[in-house]
Amino acid sequence: GSTSYRVPWLYDEESVEVVRFFTKLKCKLMPYIYSHACLASKKGVPVMRAMALEFTDDPACAYLDRQYMFGDALLVAPIFSPEGTVDYYLPEGRWTNFLSGKVVDGGRWVRENHGYLSLPLMVRPNSIIPVGSEESRPDYDYTDGVDLQVFALTVGKTIQIDIYNTRNVRELTASVSREENTIFINVKNSGKPFTVTLRNLAGIASIRNGAYEVKAQGIMIRPEKSEEIIVVNL
Repeated sequence: GSTSYRVPWLYDEESVEVVRFFTKLKCKLMPYIYSHACLASKKGVPVMRAMALEFTDDPACAYLDRQYMFGDALLVAPIFSPEGTVDYYLPEGRWTNFLSGKVVDGGRWVRENHGYLSLPLMVRPNSIIPVGSEESRPDYDYTDGVDLQVFALTVGKTIQIDIYNTRNVRELTASVSREENTIFINVKNSGKPFTVTLRNLAGIASIRNGAYEVKAQGIMIRPEKSEEIIVVNL
């Protein structure tokens, strides 16, 4: 594309729609992307990572060259076939497609077929993906209205994420832990509104220090004044 003028609107409306869809997705994921960019600047760990960098003990990841980790929590498998067929490898665990919500057990190869508006964008189990409130621009207040999406949290695990502003200053720290059927959520920020969505859950028995509603993606929690939320699973 370096020798000719190529923009989506010179092709057709479908091309424009595909670019629009993934541009909006990138903007929504900017709290996650930018935080990993800050980590890369401080520690030298790249945002786009070879599979072997994250899964050093899995020999199947040593030679994978058609997929990669985007940060520590997102696995991306680009589609190279005109039919939309893609083969990719998932390490052990219950992985969730960020776009469709489909849960796939890892430790094996997977074959799928995708259209132009989807791809294997798989969330690693025991991960928090912060989803921003803005889809029309990449630079905005990443903590204002952020939705902290928690994926496949297993018993005995504690996970944490930091969100930075565009000045490379940490503004929010969230930690989530699970003990049997109880999930503890603690968020420290500057007082800006946020929500927590527990993906992979159809319902809960009770909640303390917050209100919740059942969404298509999972359980969305709106906190009260307290920083700590305690959720009891069904």
